[in-house]
Amino acid sequence: EQLRKFVTWVTGKHTQAELDGTATGRSFRRQIAWCWDVQPSLGPCETIHHAVLVDGIWVGTWCLLIALSDTGRVLAWQWCGGESVAAWTALFERIPAPGVLVSDGGTGLPTALHTCWPETKHQRCLFHLQMNITRHLTRTPRTEAGRALRGLAMQLSGIWSIEDAIVWQQRLDQWWQAFGHLTRERTLLRNGHFGFTHDRLRKAWFLIRTVVARQTVFTYLLYGNPRTTSPLEGGINSQIRDLLRRHRGMSEEHRRRAVEWFLTLHELPLEQALALAKTTPPSPTNKATPPEHASPYDTGLSDEEGLWTRKGWAGRS
Repeated sequence: EQLRKFVTWVTGKHTQAELDGTATGRSFRRQIAWCWDVQPSLGPCETIHHAVLVDGIWVGTWCLLIALSDTGRVLAWQWCGGESVAAWTALFERIPAPGVLVSDGGTGLPTALHTCWPETKHQRCLFHLQMNITRHLTRTPRTEAGRALRGLAMQLSGIWSIEDAIVWQQRLDQWWQAFGHLTRERTLLRNGHFGFTHDRLRKAWFLIRTVVARQTVFTYLLYGNPRTTSPLEGGINSQIRDLLRRHRGMSEEHRRRAVEWFLTLHELPLEQALALAKTTPPSPTNKATPPEHASPYDTGLSDEEGLWTRKGWAGRS
């Protein structure tokens, strides 16, 4: 009963005082203190899905990687210190290989995808691709080459057929023929070294050229998969941010546990989630071991006898 109240509070909108019926909710906190050690679980994922969407969200100093099916089901999650090959591999190993993976191009993901799911196709999120291009070129590029390249990136939203994709790639080749020389121009910098004159334009070009060469832009035209991670970014991640905003002030470990319960209840009924939950052993604490034989007489100060180093005004220190 206490665990049920705890889960209802940590994933809901009620305050501790409202659930406890008191002014402070102190009794409620004392009753559910042990519930923070109960770890929820979704159970093994055995269903093969057509497409899986993945994305990461930061919770304090921890990065949470979430896998969502194209039907809106949470499949698994993985805590890590940052997006890396090891973190993505740990997430992929718990999910059967889907037909298509949709991602925003996180660090280490292509390597983990090739290792764990070599037959899975990859779709780069078009929205994140456009935002990355805009970050390099800004919303209002000053050069004609920058305006033309950003315009090509924004045109990706209107491509829904293979014929349109072919025309778009032809326009990209035309851009390279007209402005490609700008990505190689160098200028003598103030520090005495040569650098690229149009460094931001060069970064934007290499980004869009790389995703086109890897054939991760128009995967949705062939396999009918989602072309953005919006169901995950605007759905699950947005609700997680709202949950943490309502429970602001919690410690980092408690925030992680609250997010885990939210993801679990997104897929499982409350009773089933409580049945699958398991208690985690408490982390060992480093306590100083007292000596085997304490000396009855010593020159050290002991707070048990009211002797200690005084600080502040009374101690004149």
